[in-house]
Amino acid sequence: MRLALATDLLPAPAGLLLLALALAPAACATPRTAAGPPTPAGPGAPGNAPPSEAGTPAPTAGEAGAPAVEFPPEEVQVTPLDLELAEKNDEELFAVGTAAFGARDFARAAAAFARIADRFPGSRHEATALFDAGLAYEQLERWRPALERFRALARGWEGPDALEASFKAAECLYHLGDPSETHAALEAIAARPGLPVAARVRVLTQLGVVELEDGRPEEAESTLRRALAAWQAAGEVERLDPYYPAQAEYYLGETYAGWFRALPLDPAQGDDRRLRDDLERKAETLLSAQGHYLRAIRMGDDRWAVASGIRIGELYDEFRRQLLDAPLPLGMGEEAAQAYRAELRRRLRVLAGKAVEAYQASLSRASRAGVDNLRFLEDAQAALGRLEAALAEEAGGRM
Repeated sequence: MRLALATDLLPAPAGLLLLALALAPAACATPRTAAGPPTPAGPGAPGNAPPSEAGTPAPTAGEAGAPAVEFPPEEVQVTPLDLELAEKNDEELFAVGTAAFGARDFARAAAAFARIADRFPGSRHEATALFDAGLAYEQLERWRPALERFRALARGWEGPDALEASFKAAECLYHLGDPSETHAALEAIAARPGLPVAARVRVLTQLGVVELEDGRPEEAESTLRRALAAWQAAGEVERLDPYYPAQAEYYLGETYAGWFRALPLDPAQGDDRRLRDDLERKAETLLSAQGHYLRAIRMGDDRWAVASGIRIGELYDEFRRQLLDAPLPLGMGEEAAQAYRAELRRRLRVLAGKAVEAYQASLSRASRAGVDNLRFLEDAQAALGRLEAALAEEAGGRM
Protein backbone atom coordinates (compact mmCIF):
# COMPACT_ATOMS: atom_id res chain seq x y z
CA MET A 1 0.00 0.00 0.00
CA ARG A 2 2.91 2.32 0.77
CA LEU A 3 4.39 1.75 -2.70
CA ALA A 4 1.14 2.56 -4.45
CA LEU A 5 0.73 5.72 -2.41
CA ALA A 6 4.27 6.90 -3.13
CA THR A 7 4.17 6.30 -6.86
CA ASP A 8 0.84 8.06 -7.12
CA LEU A 9 2.00 10.96 -5.03
CA LEU A 10 5.19 11.93 -6.87
CA PRO A 11 3.80 12.46 -10.38
CA ALA A 12 0.24 13.34 -9.49
CA PRO A 13 0.03 17.00 -8.31
CA ALA A 14 -1.71 19.28 -10.74
CA GLY A 15 1.35 21.51 -10.97
CA LEU A 16 3.55 18.62 -12.05
CA LEU A 17 1.03 17.43 -14.62
CA LEU A 18 0.82 20.97 -15.96
CA LEU A 19 4.61 21.15 -15.96
CA ALA A 20 4.85 18.02 -18.08
CA LEU A 21 2.78 19.66 -20.82
CA ALA A 22 3.95 23.22 -20.44
CA LEU A 23 6.76 23.67 -22.99
CA ALA A 24 5.03 25.84 -25.56
CA PRO A 25 5.85 25.70 -29.29
CA ALA A 26 7.14 29.26 -28.95
CA ALA A 27 10.45 27.76 -27.88
CA CYS A 28 10.95 26.92 -31.55
CA ALA A 29 9.90 30.34 -32.84
CA THR A 30 11.34 31.63 -36.11
CA PRO A 31 14.64 33.40 -35.36
CA ARG A 32 15.56 37.00 -36.12
CA THR A 33 18.99 38.45 -36.65
CA ALA A 34 20.83 38.69 -33.33
CA ALA A 35 21.51 42.08 -31.83
CA GLY A 36 24.62 40.89 -30.03
CA PRO A 37 25.94 38.20 -27.70
CA PRO A 38 24.26 37.81 -24.33
CA THR A 39 26.46 38.03 -21.26
CA PRO A 40 24.68 35.90 -18.54
CA ALA A 41 27.54 36.70 -16.22
CA GLY A 42 27.66 40.46 -16.81
CA PRO A 43 25.52 43.57 -16.65
CA GLY A 44 25.62 44.40 -20.37
CA ALA A 45 26.97 43.55 -23.75
CA PRO A 46 30.38 44.80 -24.88
CA GLY A 47 30.28 46.41 -28.30
CA ASN A 48 32.76 46.40 -31.11
CA ALA A 49 31.98 49.81 -32.54
CA PRO A 50 34.56 51.21 -34.96
CA PRO A 51 36.28 54.48 -34.16
CA SER A 52 33.97 57.45 -34.61
CA GLU A 53 33.86 61.11 -33.74
CA ALA A 54 32.50 61.40 -30.21
CA GLY A 55 30.53 64.15 -28.62
CA THR A 56 30.78 67.82 -27.75
CA PRO A 57 33.01 69.20 -24.99
CA ALA A 58 31.13 70.17 -21.87
CA PRO A 59 33.45 70.38 -18.86
CA THR A 60 30.51 70.74 -16.45
CA ALA A 61 28.62 67.71 -17.74
CA GLY A 62 29.17 64.05 -16.99
CA GLU A 63 29.22 61.97 -13.87
CA ALA A 64 29.21 64.46 -11.04
CA GLY A 65 27.51 61.98 -8.72
CA ALA A 66 29.57 58.93 -9.70
CA PRO A 67 31.86 57.39 -7.06
CA ALA A 68 35.57 57.79 -7.48
CA VAL A 69 37.57 54.58 -7.50
CA GLU A 70 41.34 54.72 -7.35
CA PHE A 71 43.54 51.92 -8.67
CA PRO A 72 47.28 51.61 -8.35
CA PRO A 73 49.01 52.87 -11.49
CA GLU A 74 50.21 50.30 -13.97
CA GLU A 75 53.95 49.90 -14.38
CA VAL A 76 55.12 52.02 -17.31
CA GLN A 77 57.42 50.34 -19.79
CA VAL A 78 58.72 51.92 -22.99
CA THR A 79 58.06 49.62 -25.93
CA PRO A 80 59.10 49.77 -29.59
CA LEU A 81 55.54 50.83 -30.34
CA ASP A 82 55.88 53.80 -27.98
CA LEU A 83 59.07 54.83 -29.72
CA GLU A 84 57.39 54.49 -33.12
CA LEU A 85 54.50 56.76 -32.07
CA ALA A 86 56.58 59.26 -30.13
CA GLU A 87 57.16 61.77 -32.94
CA LYS A 88 53.69 61.61 -34.55
CA ASN A 89 51.19 64.43 -34.23
CA ASP A 90 47.52 64.00 -33.35
CA GLU A 91 46.36 63.64 -36.96
CA GLU A 92 48.94 60.97 -37.67
CA LEU A 93 48.14 59.16 -34.43
CA PHE A 94 44.44 59.22 -35.20
CA ALA A 95 45.08 57.69 -38.63
CA VAL A 96 47.28 55.00 -37.06
CA GLY A 97 44.69 54.21 -34.39
CA THR A 98 41.81 54.06 -36.84
CA ALA A 99 43.67 51.73 -39.19
CA ALA A 100 44.83 49.52 -36.32
CA PHE A 101 41.33 49.28 -34.84
CA GLY A 102 39.92 48.29 -38.19
CA ALA A 103 42.61 45.61 -38.51
CA ARG A 104 41.82 44.39 -34.95
CA ASP A 105 45.30 45.31 -33.77
CA PHE A 106 43.89 46.59 -30.51
CA ALA A 107 47.21 47.05 -28.72
CA ARG A 108 48.42 49.41 -31.45
CA ALA A 109 45.05 51.19 -31.57
CA ALA A 110 45.00 51.67 -27.79
CA ALA A 111 48.52 53.08 -27.79
CA ALA A 112 47.78 55.56 -30.59
CA PHE A 113 44.45 56.79 -29.19
CA ALA A 114 45.78 57.00 -25.63
CA ARG A 115 48.71 59.10 -26.83
CA ILE A 116 46.31 61.60 -28.44
CA ALA A 117 44.39 61.95 -25.17
CA ASP A 118 47.58 62.28 -23.09
CA ARG A 119 49.77 64.41 -25.35
CA PHE A 120 47.30 66.50 -27.32
CA PRO A 121 44.57 67.81 -25.01
CA GLY A 122 42.32 70.09 -26.99
CA SER A 123 42.80 68.15 -30.21
CA ARG A 124 39.67 67.87 -32.31
CA HIS A 125 40.13 64.10 -31.93
CA GLU A 126 40.40 64.13 -28.14
CA ALA A 127 36.88 62.87 -27.32
CA THR A 128 36.97 60.20 -29.99
CA ALA A 129 40.44 59.13 -28.90
CA LEU A 130 39.25 58.68 -25.31
CA PHE A 131 36.29 56.59 -26.40
CA ASP A 132 38.20 54.46 -28.88
CA ALA A 133 41.14 53.96 -26.52
CA GLY A 134 38.61 52.61 -24.01
CA LEU A 135 37.12 50.29 -26.65
CA ALA A 136 40.57 49.02 -27.62
CA TYR A 137 41.57 48.38 -24.00
CA GLU A 138 38.23 46.65 -23.52
CA GLN A 139 39.02 44.27 -26.38
CA LEU A 140 42.33 43.53 -24.66
CA GLU A 141 40.47 42.98 -21.35
CA ARG A 142 42.59 45.66 -19.74
CA TRP A 143 39.76 46.93 -17.62
CA ARG A 144 41.59 49.54 -15.53
CA PRO A 145 42.96 51.68 -18.37
CA ALA A 146 39.64 51.20 -20.19
CA LEU A 147 37.83 52.52 -17.10
CA GLU A 148 40.08 55.57 -16.94
CA ARG A 149 39.45 56.50 -20.58
CA PHE A 150 35.69 55.97 -20.42
CA ARG A 151 35.42 58.00 -17.22
CA ALA A 152 37.44 60.85 -18.65
CA LEU A 153 35.05 61.06 -21.59
CA ALA A 154 31.92 60.75 -19.44
CA ARG A 155 33.05 63.47 -17.05
CA GLY A 156 34.27 66.03 -19.56
CA TRP A 157 31.93 65.67 -22.52
CA GLU A 158 28.28 65.22 -23.33
CA GLY A 159 26.34 63.47 -26.05
CA PRO A 160 25.56 59.87 -27.01
CA ASP A 161 29.16 58.68 -26.85
CA ALA A 162 29.62 60.24 -23.41
CA LEU A 163 26.51 58.40 -22.19
CA GLU A 164 27.82 55.20 -23.73
CA ALA A 165 31.13 55.81 -21.98
CA SER A 166 29.26 55.87 -18.66
CA PHE A 167 27.79 52.46 -19.42
CA LYS A 168 31.20 51.20 -20.45
CA ALA A 169 32.75 52.48 -17.22
CA ALA A 170 30.15 50.52 -15.24
CA GLU A 171 30.95 47.44 -17.28
CA CYS A 172 34.67 47.85 -16.52
CA LEU A 173 33.89 48.05 -12.81
CA TYR A 174 31.88 44.86 -13.14
CA HIS A 175 34.79 43.05 -14.76
CA LEU A 176 37.08 44.37 -12.05
CA GLY A 177 34.92 42.49 -9.56
CA ASP A 178 33.31 45.37 -7.67
CA PRO A 179 29.52 44.89 -7.58
CA SER A 180 28.87 47.78 -5.17
CA GLU A 181 30.74 50.29 -7.35
CA THR A 182 29.13 48.84 -10.46
CA HIS A 183 25.70 49.28 -8.91
CA ALA A 184 26.51 52.83 -7.83
CA ALA A 185 27.73 53.75 -11.32
CA LEU A 186 24.56 52.35 -12.89
CA GLU A 187 22.36 54.14 -10.34
CA ALA A 188 24.09 57.40 -11.28
CA ILE A 189 23.11 56.81 -14.89
CA ALA A 190 19.53 55.91 -13.93
CA ALA A 191 19.22 59.14 -11.93
CA ARG A 192 20.03 61.38 -14.90
CA PRO A 193 17.15 63.63 -15.91
CA GLY A 194 15.90 63.21 -19.44
CA LEU A 195 17.49 59.80 -19.93
CA PRO A 196 16.35 58.28 -23.26
CA VAL A 197 13.93 55.38 -22.88
CA ALA A 198 16.28 52.88 -24.51
CA ALA A 199 19.02 53.87 -22.06
CA ARG A 200 16.60 53.58 -19.13
CA VAL A 201 15.61 50.06 -20.14
CA ARG A 202 19.27 49.18 -20.50
CA VAL A 203 20.41 50.61 -17.17
CA LEU A 204 17.52 49.07 -15.21
CA THR A 205 18.21 45.70 -16.81
CA GLN A 206 21.88 45.90 -15.90
CA LEU A 207 21.05 47.01 -12.36
CA GLY A 208 18.81 43.97 -12.00
CA VAL A 209 21.55 41.66 -13.22
CA VAL A 210 24.05 43.09 -10.73
CA GLU A 211 21.52 42.80 -7.89
CA LEU A 212 20.79 39.18 -8.75
CA GLU A 213 24.46 38.25 -8.92
CA ASP A 214 25.04 40.09 -5.65
CA GLY A 215 22.55 37.81 -3.88
CA ARG A 216 19.56 40.17 -3.83
CA PRO A 217 16.91 38.34 -5.90
CA GLU A 218 13.90 40.26 -4.56
CA GLU A 219 15.49 43.60 -5.48
CA ALA A 220 16.53 42.15 -8.84
CA GLU A 221 12.99 41.02 -9.63
CA SER A 222 11.61 44.49 -8.87
CA THR A 223 14.26 46.27 -10.93
CA LEU A 224 13.93 43.93 -13.92
CA ARG A 225 10.15 44.39 -13.90
CA ARG A 226 10.69 48.16 -13.93
CA ALA A 227 12.88 47.74 -17.01
CA LEU A 228 10.16 45.77 -18.79
CA ALA A 229 7.51 48.28 -17.76
CA ALA A 230 9.59 51.10 -19.26
CA TRP A 231 10.02 49.10 -22.46
CA GLN A 232 6.31 48.30 -22.71
CA ALA A 233 5.34 51.93 -22.15
CA ALA A 234 7.78 53.07 -24.83
CA GLY A 235 6.41 50.51 -27.28
CA GLU A 236 3.31 52.63 -27.75
CA VAL A 237 5.33 55.42 -29.38
CA GLU A 238 8.60 53.89 -30.61
CA ARG A 239 10.11 50.54 -31.51
CA LEU A 240 13.10 49.62 -29.36
CA ASP A 241 15.69 46.94 -29.95
CA PRO A 242 14.63 43.75 -28.12
CA TYR A 243 18.07 42.94 -26.74
CA TYR A 244 17.72 44.45 -23.27
CA PRO A 245 14.03 43.55 -22.74
CA ALA A 246 14.93 39.97 -23.68
CA GLN A 247 17.84 40.11 -21.26
CA ALA A 248 15.48 41.36 -18.52
CA GLU A 249 13.07 38.47 -19.14
CA TYR A 250 15.97 36.01 -19.17
CA TYR A 251 17.21 37.21 -15.80
CA LEU A 252 13.71 37.14 -14.35
CA GLY A 253 13.76 33.51 -15.42
CA GLU A 254 17.11 33.12 -13.66
CA THR A 255 15.62 34.67 -10.51
CA TYR A 256 12.77 32.16 -10.38
CA ALA A 257 15.10 29.31 -11.33
CA GLY A 258 17.18 30.16 -8.26
CA TRP A 259 14.10 30.03 -6.07
CA PHE A 260 13.11 26.72 -7.69
CA ARG A 261 16.47 25.17 -6.82
CA ALA A 262 16.26 26.37 -3.23
CA LEU A 263 12.93 24.64 -2.54
CA PRO A 264 13.31 21.37 -0.61
CA LEU A 265 12.09 17.97 -1.79
CA ASP A 266 12.42 14.99 0.57
CA PRO A 267 10.03 12.01 0.33
CA ALA A 268 11.94 10.30 3.15
CA GLN A 269 10.30 12.58 5.71
CA GLY A 270 7.18 10.42 5.44
CA ASP A 271 4.80 13.41 5.35
CA ASP A 272 2.67 12.90 2.25
CA ARG A 273 0.85 16.23 2.50
CA ARG A 274 4.10 18.15 2.91
CA LEU A 275 5.64 16.32 -0.05
CA ARG A 276 2.63 17.18 -2.20
CA ASP A 277 2.87 20.83 -1.16
CA ASP A 278 6.62 20.88 -1.85
CA LEU A 279 6.05 19.41 -5.31
CA GLU A 280 3.36 21.96 -6.05
CA ARG A 281 5.60 24.85 -5.03
CA LYS A 282 8.54 23.57 -7.06
CA ALA A 283 6.34 22.99 -10.11
CA GLU A 284 4.75 26.42 -9.84
CA THR A 285 8.12 28.13 -9.43
CA LEU A 286 9.54 26.22 -12.38
CA LEU A 287 6.59 27.27 -14.50
CA SER A 288 7.16 30.91 -13.51
CA ALA A 289 10.79 30.66 -14.56
CA GLN A 290 9.78 28.98 -17.81
CA GLY A 291 7.23 31.71 -18.50
CA HIS A 292 9.91 34.40 -18.38
CA TYR A 293 12.29 32.35 -20.54
CA LEU A 294 9.53 31.84 -23.11
CA ARG A 295 8.79 35.57 -23.19
CA ALA A 296 12.50 36.19 -23.80
CA ILE A 297 12.37 33.72 -26.69
CA ARG A 298 9.34 35.42 -28.24
CA MET A 299 11.05 38.83 -28.23
CA GLY A 300 13.13 37.69 -31.19
CA ASP A 301 16.72 38.23 -30.07
CA ASP A 302 18.50 35.03 -31.08
CA ARG A 303 21.19 35.12 -28.41
CA TRP A 304 18.80 35.43 -25.50
CA ALA A 305 16.35 33.05 -27.18
CA VAL A 306 18.98 30.32 -27.37
CA ALA A 307 20.10 30.95 -23.80
CA SER A 308 16.50 30.86 -22.56
CA GLY A 309 15.63 27.67 -24.42
CA ILE A 310 18.66 25.93 -22.97
CA ARG A 311 17.65 27.07 -19.50
CA ILE A 312 14.19 25.56 -19.99
CA GLY A 313 15.79 22.27 -20.91
CA GLU A 314 18.03 22.45 -17.87
CA LEU A 315 15.08 23.05 -15.55
CA TYR A 316 13.15 20.03 -16.84
CA ASP A 317 16.32 17.96 -16.68
CA GLU A 318 17.13 19.14 -13.17
CA PHE A 319 13.59 18.54 -11.86
CA ARG A 320 13.68 15.01 -13.25
CA ARG A 321 17.05 14.30 -11.63
CA GLN A 322 15.91 15.77 -8.30
CA LEU A 323 12.91 13.45 -8.27
CA LEU A 324 14.98 10.44 -9.29
CA ASP A 325 17.68 11.18 -6.74
CA ALA A 326 15.34 12.06 -3.86
CA PRO A 327 15.54 9.77 -0.82
CA LEU A 328 13.17 6.80 -0.86
CA PRO A 329 10.00 7.01 1.22
CA LEU A 330 10.46 5.51 4.66
CA GLY A 331 9.88 1.79 5.29
CA MET A 332 10.54 0.46 1.79
CA GLY A 333 12.10 -2.95 1.30
CA GLU A 334 14.50 -3.69 -1.55
CA GLU A 335 11.86 -5.18 -3.86
CA ALA A 336 9.44 -2.34 -3.25
CA ALA A 337 12.22 0.20 -3.80
CA GLN A 338 13.10 -1.29 -7.19
CA ALA A 339 9.48 -1.21 -8.27
CA TYR A 340 9.15 2.34 -6.98
CA ARG A 341 12.20 3.53 -8.94
CA ALA A 342 11.05 1.79 -12.10
CA GLU A 343 7.59 3.36 -11.89
CA LEU A 344 9.10 6.76 -11.11
CA ARG A 345 11.38 6.61 -14.15
CA ARG A 346 8.43 5.66 -16.33
CA ARG A 347 6.34 8.57 -15.12
CA LEU A 348 9.20 11.04 -15.42
CA ARG A 349 9.97 10.18 -19.05
CA VAL A 350 7.71 13.06 -20.03
CA LEU A 351 10.06 15.51 -18.25
CA ALA A 352 13.05 14.01 -20.02
CA GLY A 353 11.21 14.31 -23.33
CA LYS A 354 10.43 17.98 -22.73
CA ALA A 355 14.05 18.66 -21.81
CA VAL A 356 15.17 16.97 -25.03
CA GLU A 357 12.73 19.09 -27.07
CA ALA A 358 14.01 22.29 -25.48
CA TYR A 359 17.67 21.39 -26.01
CA GLN A 360 17.08 20.33 -29.63
CA ALA A 361 15.12 23.48 -30.48
CA SER A 362 17.71 25.75 -28.89
CA LEU A 363 20.73 24.07 -30.46
CA SER A 364 18.98 24.11 -33.84
CA ARG A 365 18.25 27.81 -33.50
CA ALA A 366 21.82 28.47 -32.43
CA SER A 367 23.04 26.73 -35.56
CA ARG A 368 20.66 28.61 -37.87
CA ALA A 369 21.38 32.00 -36.34
CA GLY A 370 25.13 31.54 -35.96
CA VAL A 371 25.03 31.77 -32.19
CA ASP A 372 28.27 30.06 -31.24
CA ASN A 373 29.75 31.89 -28.27
CA LEU A 374 27.34 31.06 -25.47
CA ARG A 375 29.29 29.46 -22.70
CA PHE A 376 26.79 26.66 -22.11
CA LEU A 377 26.21 25.39 -25.67
CA GLU A 378 28.61 22.49 -25.11
CA ASP A 379 26.92 21.65 -21.81
CA ALA A 380 23.55 21.62 -23.55
CA GLN A 381 24.85 19.29 -26.26
CA ALA A 382 26.26 16.94 -23.61
CA ALA A 383 23.00 17.00 -21.61
CA LEU A 384 21.02 16.26 -24.76
CA GLY A 385 23.19 13.24 -25.52
CA ARG A 386 22.86 11.97 -21.95
CA LEU A 387 19.06 12.29 -21.94
CA GLU A 388 18.66 10.69 -25.37
CA ALA A 389 20.81 7.77 -24.22
CA ALA A 390 18.80 7.40 -21.01
CA LEU A 391 15.50 7.43 -22.87
CA ALA A 392 16.78 4.89 -25.38
CA GLU A 393 18.03 2.63 -22.57
CA GLU A 394 14.74 2.84 -20.71
CA ALA A 395 12.81 2.11 -23.89
CA GLY A 396 15.04 -0.91 -24.59
CA GLY A 397 14.58 -2.17 -21.06
CA ARG A 398 10.80 -2.22 -21.45
CA MET A 399 11.08 -4.34 -24.58
